[in-house]
Amino acid sequence: MKLSRLALAIALLPAVPFAGAAQDDALKLSDTLISANREAQPRADSPAASTVFTRADIERLQPRSVSDLLDRVPGVQTVQNGGLGSQTSVYLRGTKSAQTLVLVDGMRIASASSGDSNLQFLNVDQIERVEVLRGSRSAIYGADAIGGVIQIFTRRGDAQGLAPWARLAYGSRDTWQRSAGLSGGDGATRFSLSGSLDDTHGIDRTRESFASDEDHDAYRNKAFSLALSHSFGENLEAGVNVLDQSGRSEYDNPFGYFDPVTYAVEGQQPYSDFHLSNMSAYLDAQLAERWNSRLEAGHSENRERSRDKLHPGTDVFNTYRDALNWLNTVTLDDRQSLLLGADLYEDRLNSSTVYDETSRWNEAAFVQHRYRGDGFSTELGLRHDRNEQFGSENTWSGALTVPLNDANDLVFSYAEGFRAPTFNDLYYPGYSNPDLKPEHSKSYEVQWRSQLAERTRLEASLYRTDIEDAIASDSRFVPQNIAEARIHGAEASLQQELFGWQSALGVAFVDPRDRDTGHTLNRRARRTLSLDLDRRFGALSVGGTWQAVSSSFNDPDNRQRIGGYGLLGLRGAWQATTEVKLDLRLDNLLDRDYTRALYSYEGDAYGYRQEGRSATLGVTWTPSI
Repeated sequence: MKLSRLALAIALLPAVPFAGAAQDDALKLSDTLISANREAQPRADSPAASTVFTRADIERLQPRSVSDLLDRVPGVQTVQNGGLGSQTSVYLRGTKSAQTLVLVDGMRIASASSGDSNLQFLNVDQIERVEVLRGSRSAIYGADAIGGVIQIFTRRGDAQGLAPWARLAYGSRDTWQRSAGLSGGDGATRFSLSGSLDDTHGIDRTRESFASDEDHDAYRNKAFSLALSHSFGENLEAGVNVLDQSGRSEYDNPFGYFDPVTYAVEGQQPYSDFHLSNMSAYLDAQLAERWNSRLEAGHSENRERSRDKLHPGTDVFNTYRDALNWLNTVTLDDRQSLLLGADLYEDRLNSSTVYDETSRWNEAAFVQHRYRGDGFSTELGLRHDRNEQFGSENTWSGALTVPLNDANDLVFSYAEGFRAPTFNDLYYPGYSNPDLKPEHSKSYEVQWRSQLAERTRLEASLYRTDIEDAIASDSRFVPQNIAEARIHGAEASLQQELFGWQSALGVAFVDPRDRDTGHTLNRRARRTLSLDLDRRFGALSVGGTWQAVSSSFNDPDNRQRIGGYGLLGLRGAWQATTEVKLDLRLDNLLDRDYTRALYSYEGDAYGYRQEGRSATLGVTWTPSI
């Protein structure tokens, strides 16, 4: 399917909706949810287990990265191969990174070659909101949403006036954070424009393997974002969203055999130049009293150019994706609605490695019926995907919500999911299998949602996920559909305000097993806990975070144990004037020596180093215009 096919589809489809002024407002609210059904709705009305971080939450929590936010979500564990800018994996409800769908402003960003979303390169200063859906949403999104969906929304403007801002921060290991932006709007037009430049001297991510590894692995990130929307009367809106991030991440590579005679290092440290970009445009139309429609077209790029001292030359892996999404919401009556849509996208690969195939397309149609009654509510969805490589897939989901009383709800749900093989799985020379089938999953879940008190909210889940045709490498490192997995889990989140203190507690217990061997799936901790405490004292705010992660295994055979760890962080902010705010963050206050992943060198296993105690002091200026 070529680009001309996309252009033809755009010309034939009617006008449609995504984020106009109404959704820009919804992005700033913690009690709304957009990703579950691809439109704004009250969070309490969705059967999806979810966690939401607004811009206000981000500024209060002062995370250094997206993974810092995700570590607060019950059932989510991130694993980094070193410090800032290092490769980051996300394990959502015991599934692996490639089984979690990551979106930016509604567009897929994962590399079509590796399946990685490169979350380590997304700058938090460019983010308005993060939504995490726990549990399969393949009936709405198709491939890769077995564990759940993570959606990131870029910065948005306000309805009236101009609002400039600038931030400068300096921290340990010669870390600099610089960002500035301007947002604003009027009754018809809104915009947000921002840019940032971050860099750090970094840490030595691995033990010494070669002389050139005796260095600190630096990281540099330049980011730019733009959001623009305009309303053409009451029934039609249009807009565009852009996120562009590029930079360099240095790393160590302690693997393999190195011959200085064959390949001279000449002082060159290994590094990757990365470039992630995401552009989308939309039309949003109220076509009739009960019919709202949206059309969104987008283009994303995930490019990486690496120089590795162990191999001469340069490795290039660039993937490109063009997408077209059509969504229609039809209100049948006061209690029922239909969601109907179609998705179309094409992946292309440009690499220094020669692949047998370098492009493929996927087209899909889906429908979902929602009913909301006094005694119960239901949601039933069905999706059909047709892929150029693996053929057709049908997935469906169903949910039943039963209110026990005004303060307690029970939610029962079932969902199917699948993951399409990547280009590496299918076509990487010597280590691929073009006959691979998609992975398939079935998930069962029961949730209890309770407003225990006026300022106390509890949400708890029990779930089971079965994965068949799981893709795993055989003894020749060739992927095969050979494994089956079973994941049992329980998670809970408790939000409470007591004596002026805001607390957010997230706990999760997960038992991810290989059904053939009985081994625990590698790099998945079975117990995680996150606790945030915050309070304001007039112009001063203080807070702290405690994170605890149990031990796990680095390898599928469960021979290499990764020790558990606990981390304590403190933060504070002072609104010195109406325009100037100072903030201070202390990470790993107890200076714990810990690791999240291991690597093997000459038969021994070593841990990727993580950052020790660190501090960051920043100032934010928001002048009035």
